Amino acid sequence: MQDFWIYFQLGWQHILDLNGYDHILFVLVLCCSYALKDWKRILWLVTAFTVGHSLTLALAVFSIVKVNVGWIEFLIPVTILFTALINLFRSNKGRNPAFLYTMTLIFGLIHGLGFSNYLRSLLGKEANIVWPLLSFNIGLEFGQLIIVFFVILLSAVVVSFFKVKKRDWNFFLCSAVVGISFIMALDRFPL
Repeated sequence: MQDFWIYFQLGWQHILDLNGYDHILFVLVLCCSYALKDWKRILWLVTAFTVGHSLTLALAVFSIVKVNVGWIEFLIPVTILFTALINLFRSNKGRNPAFLYTMTLIFGLIHGLGFSNYLRSLLGKEANIVWPLLSFNIGLEFGQLIIVFFVILLSAVVVSFFKVKKRDWNFFLCSAVVGISFIMALDRFPL
C-alpha cells in the first residue's frame, strides 16, 4: 500500500506541476466552457484524457512504443492550441460529444508519451509495474479533477459576482491559451 501512495502522489504532482504547465493549460481549455451542472460531461472528458495518457504511458513503459521526444514536446502545445481554438469557434451546443471524447482521448495519448521517459526511468527495474502505473494514473485523474474544480469555481465567481458573460470569459481564457500554446509550439518545433 505504501507504493500506491508514492505513485499516486507522483501522479497528481505531475499534473499540478507549474513547471509543466502545459497539462494545466490543456485541462483548463478542456473544461472552461462548462459549468458545474455539466459535471458528468467534464468527468467523461477528463477520464478520456486519463485513459489516453495511461495507455501510452503503459505502452512506453513496456517499451512497446518509442517515439521522438522532440515531436511529442511540439505536439503537446499543438493539442492545447487546437482545443482552445475549438472553444473559440464553437458553442457548447454545437459540439459533438463523441468527437470531443475521441479528440481528448487522442490528445491524452500524446500527452502520455511526453511523460513516459521520466516514468520509465522512475520505475526502473521493478518486477511488477502494473500497480505503480495504476497508482500513478489514479493520482493523475485526481490532480486533473483539482484543476477542473478550480477552473469551474473561478468561472462561477467571475460570471456570478463580477457579472462577466460566460461567453466573454471563455473567449478571454481561450484567447490567452491560444497565444501561450502558439508560442510554446513555436519554441518546441523540432528542427
